[in-house]
Amino acid sequence: MRLETTNYWSDALSKFLRTVVVLLTISLAGASSVQAQSGAAAVAPTTTSAAPTSGVRAEFLNELKIQEDKFVQLAQAMPADKYTWRPAEGVRSISEVYMHVATANYNLPHVFGVAPPPGFKVQGFEKSTTDKAKVVGTLKDSFAHMRQAVLNMPDSDVEKQLDWFGAKSTYRGVMLFIIRHGAEHLGQSIAYARMNGVVPPWTEEQQEQQKKQPEKPKQ
Repeated sequence: MRLETTNYWSDALSKFLRTVVVLLTISLAGASSVQAQSGAAAVAPTTTSAAPTSGVRAEFLNELKIQEDKFVQLAQAMPADKYTWRPAEGVRSISEVYMHVATANYNLPHVFGVAPPPGFKVQGFEKSTTDKAKVVGTLKDSFAHMRQAVLNMPDSDVEKQLDWFGAKSTYRGVMLFIIRHGAEHLGQSIAYARMNGVVPPWTEEQQEQQKKQPEKPKQ
């Protein structure tokens, strides 16, 4: 009788231990799966957003690229000794206009929830350097900052409302302002270049192409 009782409890204990092992295996497998999913989710935000091919953001980015190319071409074409030139006292100099545009590119994306680069301060930034190489480099970096901010913006945010200079606007409205602001200072920069005898490089290229075209025979 004692032997049968001992065998009974031995068999019961063995079954119990096997059950525990199975449950632990399932639990560990589930934990590993969750950990793997959590790791994938942590990496996902670092993926670069694809450029939109249509819609408001695509149109904005196209215009931004045109402005960037022209600003950089002008800044590169302007002689370094002209960077401190200004048309009158109290008016922005050539370098200050370029750095003012860079200031806007770094600062305005904060409206979309994108912080400016570490160490950036709006106050005094446009007067922080007159060195040609630094100004050109800053222009390029600032346009890259603006472009990435809009690339990472979901299309669903385009109509998101916000207070803007005391009135209601949207992210789309701010993007329109950014393009208008850049166009204003691009025109200013073209005028500065002309006043200093510098032809905008894209205009000079067009003029050279026109010279190469054969003249039409006179009728």
